[in-house]
Amino acid sequence: MAEDESDFIDAKGAEAKARRSIWSGSISIGLVNVPVKLYSMTKDRSFSFRLLHKADGQPLRYDRVCIKEGKVIPWEETVKGYEVRKGEFIVFDKKELEAARPESDSRIRIDKFVDYLAVDPIYWDTPYLLAPDKSGDAYSLLLTTFQKLGKAGVGRITLRTKEYPVLVHASRGALLLTTLRYADEVLPVKGIEGLDGLREPRREELEMAERIVKDLSGDFDIADYKDGFRERIMKLIDKKLAGEIVVTEKPKKEEAKELMAALQETLAQLKKKGP
Repeated sequence: MAEDESDFIDAKGAEAKARRSIWSGSISIGLVNVPVKLYSMTKDRSFSFRLLHKADGQPLRYDRVCIKEGKVIPWEETVKGYEVRKGEFIVFDKKELEAARPESDSRIRIDKFVDYLAVDPIYWDTPYLLAPDKSGDAYSLLLTTFQKLGKAGVGRITLRTKEYPVLVHASRGALLLTTLRYADEVLPVKGIEGLDGLREPRREELEMAERIVKDLSGDFDIADYKDGFRERIMKLIDKKLAGEIVVTEKPKKEEAKELMAALQETLAQLKKKGP
């Protein structure tokens, strides 16, 4: 069953605790069950800043202040509510919410198999690693089958208090589980200003755009991309710890160019760089 997640990163990016499974159960396909453990596959390395009092540098505390009475309310006097109209709430007690939650389940129920590439990435949410739980042979069979056929399993899982649609697929020599967004959680493209009435590109523009794409084509490697903001913040932290005076400079704004001129200049720059 679910455990508290223990994977986290300190300010320097060093792992503070070893990875532990956050859920255990089984992949259920008809009468076949493959016991597995679920592990976090990603880690958030973005900065979490604390709000401080400017005068003394101490953290600020957030209290539960009632906007009507203007006083702090203890936890035992709080309830959960849903705002149906401005300032009007429907109140739920603990028993009502617990009765509405999905039943705790220890199975990943696979409903069907689909081509892995048939699932639009816009529905992908959070990836997790599935590892065998004393089920090496069955796990290996399922992994090899997915790899050979290019298929993925679509199903459901209950994590903590929410049921998710999921995609179980092969990647990096293991089975991964990716939670999916529900259909009504993805906003439509239609109705967005600027998308209607797009003009057809001119032949010269299209030819140059195609040449740029071909010249810049290559293999994808995510390691080519670094979190520039994080790196700059880390340098600032090091300077401040060393007592250095930090001088900030605003980046220069690039001049907006007419489309044809921008295409021509881009091609010229690529030609200078060479193959």
